[in-house]
Amino acid sequence: MKILSISGSRNPNGQTEEAVGAMIKGVTRAAATAEQILLPPLRIERCRQCDDNGWGVCRTEGRCIIEDDLSAIVAKIRFADAIIFSTPVYYSDLSESLRTFLDRLRRKCSHKKGRVSLAGKPVIGICVAGGGGVGAADCCVNLEKILSTCGFDVVDIIPVRRQNLENKKEQLSIAGEWLARMPKKQAAKK
Repeated sequence: MKILSISGSRNPNGQTEEAVGAMIKGVTRAAATAEQILLPPLRIERCRQCDDNGWGVCRTEGRCIIEDDLSAIVAKIRFADAIIFSTPVYYSDLSESLRTFLDRLRRKCSHKKGRVSLAGKPVIGICVAGGGGVGAADCCVNLEKILSTCGFDVVDIIPVRRQNLENKKEQLSIAGEWLARMPKKQAAKK
């Protein structure tokens, strides 16, 4: 099984990546492979809302005219068996890099061609709140809504706070192992 991790964290040694690392530990324990992508260093432009109605070929053809790193990441998502989306929590919401990526992806997914090999693919979301630790639950609601709009099978959304990260690592590891052991038939449903 191939698992792809897509993170909106810009700190490869921060709390979000610590949480993802715990999940990847479970993935590898299940003898699956994992690839990790950090979005902030990549070139992903915001949606241009190409036509006067605020849409473009995303709605009519399921593709985007912007030539940046989005297409390569979407190709990796299509090739993977399951996806982990993770984000630090800012203002009770997704990081700007993950928001930009998912805003463009959900526009592509508004057309059936954009959902090819994405619809029904199992995903787990992780929202990690630092600082005072508030906002993780609100962020989880937002992430689940966007991922569902894209057609993914959201199998779990896990809120994490700076204050409970150490305790959540075991849960994250178990969730990673469970995701990696998910039968491919179940992973391919829908």
